[in-house]
Amino acid sequence: MLNIKDKVVLITGASSGIGEATARFLAAKGAKVVLGARRIENLQTIAAEIQAAGGVVCFTALDVTQKEQLIEFLQFAQTQFGRVDVLVNNAGLMPLSLIEDLKVEEWDKMIDVNLKGVLYGIAAALPIFQAQNSGHFVNITSIADRWIGPTATIYCATKHAVRVISEGLRQEVGSNIRVTIIAPGATESELPNTISDPEMKKAAIEQFRIDLLPAEAIAHAIAYAVEQPANVDVNEIVVRPSAQKY
Repeated sequence: MLNIKDKVVLITGASSGIGEATARFLAAKGAKVVLGARRIENLQTIAAEIQAAGGVVCFTALDVTQKEQLIEFLQFAQTQFGRVDVLVNNAGLMPLSLIEDLKVEEWDKMIDVNLKGVLYGIAAALPIFQAQNSGHFVNITSIADRWIGPTATIYCATKHAVRVISEGLRQEVGSNIRVTIIAPGATESELPNTISDPEMKKAAIEQFRIDLLPAEAIAHAIAYAVEQPANVDVNEIVVRPSAQKY
């Protein structure tokens, strides 16, 4: 993975799950990782363990629903390492519910984090990528970016939107900025913890959260896209457990 070594990789939602696994894996491959999330205590622990293993890492508190914080996140990385090579837009929520339950506040949260958080990341990083004539957006969607099911309608809508935005961005930004979406199937993460209805949470776990992929599997997929030569843009990677049907 020679094209990963010394790259400056920023990761949102880095305090657990896919974000944490990606930070650890890429740091072990020689990347300089910059971690952002709301749970600063988790980031402190993860960063300390990466450093103890010989990796290069820094971290800062980040709420992706605040566009100014995304700008500051990018500036923080530039101050620490002088450049930004990859932005992994990973932060996400999945509070499943039926539309008729009218959990509008939860819809708003998903739109703010899953969709607007990605847009804010793009807005913060794109001018930097354009100025340095290189850069790579890695947007974490879900198999929900191409599938729709009851209770997941709004979640699927946010992920469909990120897929559309990513493809439009790829077409617009030219030959020197790469855009990748990674669409995980059922993967070990804390996403079910955002489901507020206990019965809905139980049903979701029993129906969808079986035969889970380890988060490291998604980290490997991200690394595959990042390590490609500069003129190779891996646009989509879908990673499912082999037992997953949908």
